[in-house]
Amino acid sequence: MTIKDFLNSKPLYYKNIDYTRMPRAYESVKERLSLPKIIHVVGTNGKGSTGRFLAYMLFKKGYKTGHYTSPHILRFNERIWINAKDIDDESLENAHKKLLNILPKEFQESLSYFEYTTLLAAVSFEGLDFAVMEAGLGGEFDATNVFDKELSLITAIDFDHQAFLGNSIEKIARTKIRSIRKKAILGYQKHNSVEEIAKEVAKEKECKLYMLDELLSEEEKSDIKEFISKKAYPIFFSENLSLAFAAGKVLGVSFKIEDCMDLQIFGRFQKVADNVVLDVGHNPLAAKAIERELMPDTVLVYNAYEDKDFKEVLKILKPKIKRVEIIDIKDERAVDKEELIKVLRELGIKFRDFKKIEKEEEYLVFGSFRVAEEFLKGGFSAS
Repeated sequence: MTIKDFLNSKPLYYKNIDYTRMPRAYESVKERLSLPKIIHVVGTNGKGSTGRFLAYMLFKKGYKTGHYTSPHILRFNERIWINAKDIDDESLENAHKKLLNILPKEFQESLSYFEYTTLLAAVSFEGLDFAVMEAGLGGEFDATNVFDKELSLITAIDFDHQAFLGNSIEKIARTKIRSIRKKAILGYQKHNSVEEIAKEVAKEKECKLYMLDELLSEEEKSDIKEFISKKAYPIFFSENLSLAFAAGKVLGVSFKIEDCMDLQIFGRFQKVADNVVLDVGHNPLAAKAIERELMPDTVLVYNAYEDKDFKEVLKILKPKIKRVEIIDIKDERAVDKEELIKVLRELGIKFRDFKKIEKEEEYLVFGSFRVAEEFLKGGFSAS
């Protein structure tokens, strides 16, 4: 069975997750795998860009490097990135065949889409020097947490996935940070309690914890800010790039700003047309970062998952939004359209269905990877 057919047979989401399944599955195959040094990225926002910055700079320094990220926007291959390219179809199928050959049948059948994909990435990364693995949901119980880690990077932590992670920053932070092992770097945080929890967990796990600021020189901080401005990236990218730079210090690799000069971050405040910016963010922390960068009277092409705090997202973006245009997304987790309309009315935001891009308007496409996928697959461009 091809990887596409195999994964299509698996449900994408589970209401109840068996947290023992992935560790047991990994134990059954780990003696047959030869894994590179793994850098684990956990947090709420900035995981994808932090991981990509780091993986790309390691590659530019001559290391064979992989980056595992999720979800994808257009093609599954985007999730497994090796030496600055998405994995090709042949390599993907070969990795799938190898994994099926070594994975007991009970786990072939029971592993979730994300769990199997995580093991598939591990097989694909054999023979590399480094692999940057991005956590999907949480940290401590995430499928990516089964691997032995050289270093953990903790990006900004905020409210997200409360149904699984808890309804307080403290609970969410503890669940994410309990994934650390040997060494960890705490990135910039908006909640002071996160630092205290990180210190507690690091002491408990006998993990060396670094604060981001203490690893970077003033010159490096200045270079990073200048680079972000020159590339016309949003300001918040400087935090993610700073974390990647700091990782180099702990790994013993000396980065220079030129190492990421030609990198393009797909789906992160990306200008996809003269008057269209696309971003795959979907929670309040992402919305706050985006709102600072937006031009006034921007048209928001939007939809959301029902488990996201979309009312808060819309409230944050409202000062810069001229109106919302609702784009249909085909996903079982999508919020009921009437519920979304009800919230838009409550907030006093004008809305209509999305049809096309108009030349005279400025647009932000925002709300999730699924929103980005529907927009890009629709081939929308200024008329």
